Amino acid sequence: MFVDVVEIEVQAGRGGNGVVSFRREKYVPKGGPDGGDGGRGGDVILQVDDNLMTLMDLKYRRTYRASNGGDGEGGQRSGKGGDDTIVRVPPGTAIFDADEPETLIVDLTKPGETHVIATGGRGGKGNVHFKSSTNQSPRKATGGRPGESKRLKLELRLIADVGLVGYPNAGKSTILAAMSDAKPKIASYPFTTLSPNLGIVKLDNYKEFRMADIPGIIEGASKGKGLGLQFLRHIMRTRVLLFVVDVSEGDPLETLSLLRKELGDFDWRLNEKPFLIALNKIDLVSDERTGEIGESVGRDWVATSGLTSLGIQDLRHALAGKLGL
Repeated sequence: MFVDVVEIEVQAGRGGNGVVSFRREKYVPKGGPDGGDGGRGGDVILQVDDNLMTLMDLKYRRTYRASNGGDGEGGQRSGKGGDDTIVRVPPGTAIFDADEPETLIVDLTKPGETHVIATGGRGGKGNVHFKSSTNQSPRKATGGRPGESKRLKLELRLIADVGLVGYPNAGKSTILAAMSDAKPKIASYPFTTLSPNLGIVKLDNYKEFRMADIPGIIEGASKGKGLGLQFLRHIMRTRVLLFVVDVSEGDPLETLSLLRKELGDFDWRLNEKPFLIALNKIDLVSDERTGEIGESVGRDWVATSGLTSLGIQDLRHALAGKLGL
């Protein structure tokens, strides 16, 4: 199950209380104050785990709490600090304030990267801090401070070098399977792919790149139609866009124009990305027809057939060139 949006609550630990205490030693007639400070509350920390691919683990546990700090003790002994709580997330997780969804708190992309999302409260002060020339026996201590509490919205945006964009049944999954180690579900009906698929494409020079199949884009996707709005966010992370156009149906030039419009309506920056066009399913049309479509499209296109692997090697090399590999 692919889960890419969740809401959670985080609660950092409360600081421990300071303590009122006095020295009680034999043969020491005037023992002074020796109350220790409370321990600091634990933090809630987000940590990127490269082994995770979705937010599914967080879907079933919505609240994360760090432990409270311990109270101070006599002998100026401080209380124990609270234990931190680690929340592991996949690379590409964007953290938003759930009460202000447009407010991005942090974007976590690098394996091992950490961010303290909720800070533990400070411990209270023991009465040793309140001793003065006019108050030799202070009976005052302060309580620990509460830790931060937040409601968060987490969005996963897949990190890939190449993002495949196209209408349902354009052959994106077939191309992904032909080029990489991915094994997406492939069928002849629309919306076969219901979640993004990732694959590693290996090159002859021992380099490789990551390719993601972004499902569900149809006309009106940027306004919430179909599955597009649900997955369009994943295209934001890609370095190069690969538009997959079915040359056997409709007007490929119009299809390409509509695809670019949907991306621009979602975020204008998507149309600033480098791109390549795969004129797919050339096994179903004549060479003359493929050439005509290529001329109408202009530059940056490769004729392919994911089913028969025609042009797949050329596409692999063309994408490597776009990526500078």
